[in-house]
Amino acid sequence: MITDTEIRVKGIQILAQYLGDIEMERFIALIQREPFDYTQWRESMEQEESVEEISRKAMAHTKNQS
Repeated sequence: MITDTEIRVKGIQILAQYLGDIEMERFIALIQREPFDYTQWRESMEQEESVEEISRKAMAHTKNQS
């Protein structure tokens, strides 16, 4: 089992690799600012959705939260 610090470091590295530094920071800020249950969200997603469909749903959800 790895430590909490190791998980944080690996998570930051992966986010930075796939999102870039600026979007990584935005993602972290969003997660900290809004209550979010990743497990519940992930279970509710359909496995066969495209990235574009997931993005569209996320944007719609964000608009509904405002």
